[in-house]
Amino acid sequence: MDTALVIGGTRFIGRHLVSDLLDNGYDVTLFNRGNHDNPFADDPRVQHMQGDRADDEALRTAKLTADPDAVFDCVAYKPSEVASAVDIFADVDAYVYISSGAAYGREEIPKREGVTPLCDCTDEQARDDSPESYGPRKAEGDRVVFEAASRGINAMSVRPCIVYGPHDYTERLDYWIDRVLNHDRVVVPGDGTNVWHRAYVEDVASAMRVVAEEGEAGEAYNVGDRRLVTLEEMVEVIADVAGTNVEVVHAGERELAAGGLDPTDFVLYREYPHVLATNKLASLGWESTPVEEAMRRSVESHRDSDRDGSEHDPGRDAEARVLSILDTL
Repeated sequence: MDTALVIGGTRFIGRHLVSDLLDNGYDVTLFNRGNHDNPFADDPRVQHMQGDRADDEALRTAKLTADPDAVFDCVAYKPSEVASAVDIFADVDAYVYISSGAAYGREEIPKREGVTPLCDCTDEQARDDSPESYGPRKAEGDRVVFEAASRGINAMSVRPCIVYGPHDYTERLDYWIDRVLNHDRVVVPGDGTNVWHRAYVEDVASAMRVVAEEGEAGEAYNVGDRRLVTLEEMVEVIADVAGTNVEVVHAGERELAAGGLDPTDFVLYREYPHVLATNKLASLGWESTPVEEAMRRSVESHRDSDRDGSEHDPGRDAEARVLSILDTL
C-alpha cells in the first residue's frame, strides 16, 4: 500500500496519522470540511479535498480522485457514517475506523477485544450527538465494521483509550502540565493510585497504519501505552521531564468536599480503573513510545502552545482551601 485517504487529518489524531503515513512513504489525500488550518498545505505529498464526510457523494468523489489503497476514518461519530463509508470504500485494501475504549460496556480489568462486551446502542443513541451516547455510538460503529468484514470488506477498527500528546485540543493533559509547571504543590484526588489508561497520540497513529497493513478484516485492536502509570506517577513523570519538583498532595473525598470539590472535578481521574489489553496490537509488530519520552514531547508541545487546560481547572482557590485543611491535619 502506498496511497492513503484520511477522513479528517488536520487537528489531533488525524494530524499525527498523516505525519506517520508520510514518514512511511505514503502519498496522502486529506478529506475534511476545511474548518481548521491545514498543517500540510505546503507539502506536495499531501492533497487536500474539501467536503463533508456526511455527504456520501462527496466521499465517492474523494475515492475516485484519490484512488486510495487504505482509508482511515478519523471522524466517524455515528454508525450511519461508518455504514456509508464501508460500502463506498468496499474495494480498498484496508478501511480503518477509529472506535474508542468507551465502546466497552462492562467494567473489568483489562478490557479485551472479543471478550469484554460492547455497549448496546439504541436507535435513538445512534442518532444522538451527546457525550452520554458516545460509547454506544462507537460500539455500534464497530459492529458495522464486523458486519462489513463478513461480506468480504477489509474493514477493521482501532480502540484507543484517552489520547494525549502534541496538538491535543481537549487540553486534558495540559491541565496537569500547567499545574506542575506553575505550582510547587499539586492536589491529586484520592490516594493517587487510580488508573485511566492513556495512549500517546503518535502511537495511535502508527497503530492505525500497522492495522491497515497487518491487521485482519473484522477485528478490533485496542491502543494504549504499553506501560500504565497511575495519576500520581503521571504527575511525577511530568515533573521529571520538565526538570522541576512538585509535592503531590493526596486529598480524599472529605477533604475535597471541604473545599467544595469532588474527585471527579479533576480531569483524568476515574474511580474504577480503565485498562485496555494491548497484546493483540503488539502481536502485529506495533510498539508504543516509552512513557517518559511521550511525556517529554507533550511537555515541549505545551510550552510552545497557548494551551493551559483552564477549561478543566477545578479552581486553584478551592484547591488552596483543601491544602490549608490538609496542613492542619
